[in-house]
Order: sequence, then structure tokens, then C-alpha cells
Amino acid sequence: MTDLWDEAEIFKALTDQLRLRLLLLLLSKGEVCVCRLAEALAEPEYKISRHLRVLRAAKLVGVRRAGSWMYYRINADLPPLVDCLCRCLQNQLATHAVVKGDLARFNPEACSIGTRK
Repeated sequence: MTDLWDEAEIFKALTDQLRLRLLLLLLSKGEVCVCRLAEALAEPEYKISRHLRVLRAAKLVGVRRAGSWMYYRINADLPPLVDCLCRCLQNQLATHAVVKGDLARFNPEACSIGTRK
């Protein structure tokens, strides 16, 4: 019987800087539209979506569709080890210049259908 959570996959998912930045934004901001994540990280939506798929496969994030938009959030059912790891990363990287820049660029405004880039 295999465990639902594969710790090796979680650690592999977090080895990429962009995925780590995405995780930190979601930890700080809650549920966020993919367009807002792309703006905050100054990366194209297709690239953000590709990295979010890896985080979803590792069960770190969940997704909800609203119209044509996809909203991502931290999985509410993280096991204690993974939750602890996420909070530790958030704590330790909060003052990193790249993370501070991402947070400064974050626009909390909701996306509207029809304004998609």
C-alpha cells in the first residue's frame, strides 16, 4: 500500500525557484488567480501554469475554476510534516529580496472575465 503523500515528490517539486516562489505567494495570499501569480512573478501565464501543475501533482496546491480563470490555493489537507516544511520556508524566506519583490508586485484585485491577456 502506498502512502497518499510522496515526500520525495514534494521535495522534488520544491527544488525549482519559480515553484518555491509560487508556494510562498500562495502561503502569504491564500487563493490566487493564475493571472495574479503571473503578474507578481513577472512570468507568462503558460509558464506559471506549467509549474503549478507540478505543485498540484505533488498535492501541495489545489485549484478551482471560476469562468475562464483558475484559482490556486495551498492544499488544506497537508500532512503535519509538509505543513511544517511550508511554514518554515515561509518564515525563513520572507525577507529574501526576490520574495519581497514578488509580494510588492502582487495585485489582490480579482480577475475579470473579458480582461484576460
